[in-house]
Amino acid sequence: MDESLSTSPARAPLLHSLRHAHRTAFNRMFAAVYFCAILVLLHHHALKLIHSTTFGSFLISLSFLVSDTFLAFLWFTRQCFLMTIVYRDEYPENLQKTLLLKKSSSDFPALDVFICTADPYKEPPLRLVSTTLSVMAYDYPTEKISVYVSDDGGSQVTLFACMEAAKFAYHWLPFCKKNNIIERSPETYFAANHSSWFFDTEEIQKMYESMKRRVEKVLEKGKVGEEYITEELERKAFSKWVDHGFTWQDHPTVIQVLLESCKNKDATNHLMPNLIYVSREKSKTSPHNFKAGALNVMLRVSATMTNAPIILNLDCDMYSNDPRTPLRALCYLLDPKLMSQLAYVQFPQIFHGINKNDTYSCEYKRPFCSNLLGLDGMLGPNYIGTGCFFNRRAFFGSPSNIVPPEIPELCPDSVVDKSIQSQPVLELAHKVARCNYEYKTKWGYEVGFRYGSLVEDFFTGLRLQCEGWRSIFCNPKRAAFLGDAPISLVDVLNQVQRWSIGSLQVAFSSFSPLTFGIRSLGPLMSLAYTHYCFWSTWFIPLTLYAFLPQLCLLHGLSVFPKLSEPSFILYVFLVLGAYGQDLLEFMIEEGTVQNWWNDQRMWMIRGLSSFGYGCLEFFLKCLGISTYGFGLTSKVIDNEQSKRYGQGMFEFGASSNMFVPLITAAIVNLVSFLTGLVQVLRGRKMEGLFLQMFLAGFVVLNALPIYEAMVLRNDKGRIPFKTTATSTCLALALYGLVSLPLTDSN
Repeated sequence: MDESLSTSPARAPLLHSLRHAHRTAFNRMFAAVYFCAILVLLHHHALKLIHSTTFGSFLISLSFLVSDTFLAFLWFTRQCFLMTIVYRDEYPENLQKTLLLKKSSSDFPALDVFICTADPYKEPPLRLVSTTLSVMAYDYPTEKISVYVSDDGGSQVTLFACMEAAKFAYHWLPFCKKNNIIERSPETYFAANHSSWFFDTEEIQKMYESMKRRVEKVLEKGKVGEEYITEELERKAFSKWVDHGFTWQDHPTVIQVLLESCKNKDATNHLMPNLIYVSREKSKTSPHNFKAGALNVMLRVSATMTNAPIILNLDCDMYSNDPRTPLRALCYLLDPKLMSQLAYVQFPQIFHGINKNDTYSCEYKRPFCSNLLGLDGMLGPNYIGTGCFFNRRAFFGSPSNIVPPEIPELCPDSVVDKSIQSQPVLELAHKVARCNYEYKTKWGYEVGFRYGSLVEDFFTGLRLQCEGWRSIFCNPKRAAFLGDAPISLVDVLNQVQRWSIGSLQVAFSSFSPLTFGIRSLGPLMSLAYTHYCFWSTWFIPLTLYAFLPQLCLLHGLSVFPKLSEPSFILYVFLVLGAYGQDLLEFMIEEGTVQNWWNDQRMWMIRGLSSFGYGCLEFFLKCLGISTYGFGLTSKVIDNEQSKRYGQGMFEFGASSNMFVPLITAAIVNLVSFLTGLVQVLRGRKMEGLFLQMFLAGFVVLNALPIYEAMVLRNDKGRIPFKTTATSTCLALALYGLVSLPLTDSN
């Protein structure tokens, strides 16, 4: 099945192609067999529940029925991603030839790039600089590119970094294009060991190092000193921080045009892209709607200044790794067969700097790659928050029915015919960036990025597809974008906790994929979205299987079939089938066995920590007890921490309540496994307790880094004694709590 863009009736150059995965038929057949096995297991649990003779056995049977029902539901919804896997290829050389044949850049659509940052101390400004320069240097008509940097922290340090980027771009852009550099992030390019350097490389590198020192010194001071201000326009811009008493929660709008394509030229006298710094107005009395609110301000500000039909959204640390990426996106966005219903082209989120075995499973192969391949065979991938090319029209209603904004200048087809530095344009841009502008408008609800969830990307993608839009997953061999992954366990778990809360907000909203979504998306697509919405409920079966069988083992109580019983085979099939399928999918997407092992370990760690805490915080908020906060994931790297991460060591140094259930489970499983082992050595028959011993041993094997951090390590990444003591007391209390009902079951 091929889809292509035609330039003439006689000959249609192939711009993209699609092929179905060969394993689809196997996945469907395996799902049918496995589903039957699940039904048999649930029937077995139901019979045991009905025939329970004691209160303890009733509780045990009920617990396993509930937990395995959740496992069955999550497995079933996960299969939706495996039913329609497709792969795509793009041919940007054909698009480039088609458009360049006319010897004019006017056929390239304008491109607005939104780069989001919020805190220079958690998201280093130099990462922002590298990301900004990498997209400014695209192989694309520079006069068609406009880069908007959204600084939601309102920091003069970030503005200074953007000014330095604009100055360095004067030399960097022509250097990249003259020498056909592929890695157009300067930080990445100069860090690589190139076999040959160009004659001017050393000079450019000196300029970059000088710029780095200036930005780092300003970051260290926390403000821009007079010695770094070289022009009166710069002094005027920074005076706003002095005159208005800036705080990140309360400050006026700042819009600073740093480069204008029709005026500014580079060292080779070629036009440069537009570069605009935007910090929206904030007030403690007005809701700001986190990242979604910042992106909607960018939508409006860019509409008043350039109003490009194509929008690229990036996080500040997600630099471009391929200068031809926009051409790949245009292979779909300019296809007449797709463009009327195509909302966005999503690229995978890929991280660099991950250690060899991906200790914290930060590649997220399933949500950021494998699952998107499956969704692409239906209505398209969900929006994952970065690396996404949007059709601006998609933010204003369904494909067939436009929702007009409150002023005509914000319409997606509005034409801007004035300079971006003209007074009327700047006045309107400041107006639409005010904190109370959205009051009594449709922004965030029917127009723009959608409010109502901490995972605004997931919710926005869901809403767009429910309105009738579709999307495309573009996964080229060379990664289009590369970003930073957290290297601290507590940062990883906090990030997942935020995602868990946001997913539950969507699940229980009026736009839940189980109710609203199924009418618009169909059963398969809506169940796939449902899997994301309820993925935090993994904590229920994982917590039960981490504690209940092991506590029963300590009391000599069998809860699983004996080796000689037929149902033992059922358990073996279900366990090996689930893990085998998971390993197969992981290996197909270029994973390794060691990486897969770490991935399944992190799945258990998340289930016992961030998933449970996310559910708890969500329901406390529903009761009016708690409030949500949008916590940024720190991208700042500590040298010692980085060294430990490179060695594959877990980082437990930060004090966090999320570590307590992990360590408690590790203690309970170790004690129960050793107790069972002693019984075996004493000659006791353990046939009925084999599966419980195996499960405890499996958890112990996964928990080896926890034991090491508890007892053997002396570095700053070890588990604090207070956390270990708390977990030990909790394990003892848990043992005492369940002793009575379990003794009653014997």
